[in-house]
Amino acid sequence: MTYQEAIAYIEDYTWSTTRLGLDRTVELLHRLGDPQKDLKFVHVAGSNGKGSTCAMLSSVLREAGYKTGLYTSPHVLCFEERLQVNGRYILREDLAAVTERVKVEADAMEDHPSQFELVTAIGMLYFKEQGCDIVVLEVGMGGALDSTNVIDAPEVAVITNIGLEHTEYLGNTLEEIAMTKGGIITARRKS
Repeated sequence: MTYQEAIAYIEDYTWSTTRLGLDRTVELLHRLGDPQKDLKFVHVAGSNGKGSTCAMLSSVLREAGYKTGLYTSPHVLCFEERLQVNGRYILREDLAAVTERVKVEADAMEDHPSQFELVTAIGMLYFKEQGCDIVVLEVGMGGALDSTNVIDAPEVAVITNIGLEHTEYLGNTLEEIAMTKGGIITARRKS
C-alpha cells in the first residue's frame, strides 16, 4: 500500500457513517492484538482548547524525557500531523504500512469502522510500535462513547472548556455535554 492509497482508504469512510459506541473500535483493536493495553495515556476532552492543551502537554512530557505520542484531530496542514512521536509527524511510509495492517482487520469486520475509528486504531498500533512511554490522546467528539475511550484508565484525564456543540449526539444542555465529556474519567483498577 502506498501513502496515497492509505489516505484514500481512510478518507473513504466519513463522519456520516459514525454511530456512537465503542464496539467497533474494541473489536478492531482486539483483532490487532490490543495495542492500547501496552500504552499509557493523558486523555483530553472538551469543546475548546483540546488541541492547544494536547500540544502543550506533549511538549512538557517530551522535555521531561518521555517518548511521547500525540494523537489529535482534525489536521490543519497534512494528515500526518495527527500522529506524532516526540514532535515528529508519522512518516508517510509508516502510515502506509500501519494502515495496510489495519485495513486487513477492518475489512474483515461485519460492521466496518468509521474513519475516526480507523485512525484511532492506526494511532494505537503506531504508538505501540514506536515504543511510546505515554500518549497524549485527544478525544474526537464527546468522551464516554468516543472511540478513544477504549483505553484503560488514563494516567490523567483532562477536560477543557465545555460549550454547546454536537447537540444531536452529546445532549442539549451544557450539563448533558459535560457529563458525556466527563465519561473519560475512569477509576484505576487496583492491582
